[in-house]
Amino acid sequence: CFFTFSTRLEDLRVKLENEGLVNISYVVVNHQGPYSQRKFHLLKESVSDYITVYQQDEQQADVWTTLNGSKDDFLIYDRCGRLVYHLGLPYSFLSFQYVEESIKIAYCEKKCGNCSYT
Repeated sequence: CFFTFSTRLEDLRVKLENEGLVNISYVVVNHQGPYSQRKFHLLKESVSDYITVYQQDEQQADVWTTLNGSKDDFLIYDRCGRLVYHLGLPYSFLSFQYVEESIKIAYCEKKCGNCSYT
């Protein structure tokens, strides 16, 4: 499971970079449960150095609960830090185009008007 996800995410990262979409931050948030905590090192080793893996502390508020999401969701933010897309299953499967298209829209479209980042 880790290997398939990490391979697809890395493939998507490289594809977008080759298309000129650079300076995108990718962060994987590991689930807070004991099983996920024990497997953290496998997840971290399965992704490239270009993808950050964040391990939640068991004592902190769950990141996914705070963000009104689930562990398999993709949250796509624009360069100003605004949430543009929140994709849950099945739309978050990397074998579909939803995540890629959402990243492209967040990266390329001027949804908020005049922007100093364009």
